[in-house]
Amino acid sequence: MSVTQLVVTLLAAAMVAFSGVAVLLRASWVVQPLAEYGVPRSWWPWLGTAKAAGAAGLLVGLVLPVIGTVAGLALVAYFTGAVITVLRARAYSHVPFPLIYAAPVVVALGIGTFS
Repeated sequence: MSVTQLVVTLLAAAMVAFSGVAVLLRASWVVQPLAEYGVPRSWWPWLGTAKAAGAAGLLVGLVLPVIGTVAGLALVAYFTGAVITVLRARAYSHVPFPLIYAAPVVVALGIGTFS
């Protein structure tokens, strides 16, 4: 494993974990847009837990690469769904936010796949 792969994976895990905890703690800057997009409140704990599990999976993937790959792919699917949700809500100016969190996950997957 390269230093680059380690750093990018740790960054991705930290960003996704931060995002997951923000949902679980119902930070207003996160849950207010979710409400505006029409995401039911009953989904919020599941969404936060999914992000936290994905972040943990990325970290486990440093030891067991197949777990990291599965976690990374699941997170890409999660953030793809987030982009679709934002687009369906016609909140076009918010599209970059899920992409910012998805980017290091995609890079970590790429580095892990091609190294």
